[in-house]
Amino acid sequence: METIKWHIIKLDEVASTNTYLNELDNETEQPEGCVVITHTQSAGRGQRGNSWEAAPGKNLTFSYLLRPQGILPQEQFILSQIVSLAVVDILSRYIEDVTIKWPNDIYYRDKKIAGILIEHNLSGMEISRTIVGIGLNINQEKFFSNAPNPVSLSQITGQTYDLDNILTEILEATSQRYALHLNNRERLQHDYASALYRREGYYPYRDNNGTFNAAIKEVMSDGHLILSDTQGNERRYAFKEVAFIIE
Repeated sequence: METIKWHIIKLDEVASTNTYLNELDNETEQPEGCVVITHTQSAGRGQRGNSWEAAPGKNLTFSYLLRPQGILPQEQFILSQIVSLAVVDILSRYIEDVTIKWPNDIYYRDKKIAGILIEHNLSGMEISRTIVGIGLNINQEKFFSNAPNPVSLSQITGQTYDLDNILTEILEATSQRYALHLNNRERLQHDYASALYRREGYYPYRDNNGTFNAAIKEVMSDGHLILSDTQGNERRYAFKEVAFIIE
């Protein structure tokens, strides 16, 4: 498979890059690899309906469009794995201890350094369009929202970074992962499992029945998280059905 050809649209301010790209593609079909990046995002969206805090001009807030071929709706987790691994690939060049908190939050130790929002459109029995939104904390020095555990690359290292360079690196890594793994599911599963946050040991979690301690047993190819609790019981969760408890 050929690598993605990226076309970047830079904006001074937009409410949400995902929303903007969605509306742009609805008006006139855009090619795969269309990227929308903004200096200021006034209503950035995160998972679970959360907002995303980003100081103007300090961080990367961007969205890009993919048109995956032959991916069934029940296989959409493949794209989540590809996208999150590409971000880990690049951040790991700058810092250690970068992991993926299931399903696709990016963590430095116990703090969140990046969030990913993926939205799909279906055509028949296949995914016809995927819009990936990424918020990556790069140069922000302080956070003021009620988000529990944000951190930036600059806070970790004490350095400042060129946003355009890191954007280029992430897009290149995404293209490589996309070309390599879209049809190589076994390697993708292995790499994703190896990059998981809390991939070893027992930790506290919360579901609708309360709190419990468990270890990650595996993440299924459809994205379900399999936990093994301290009583030896297996617990299977879809996204939003269980929460990590982080001190």
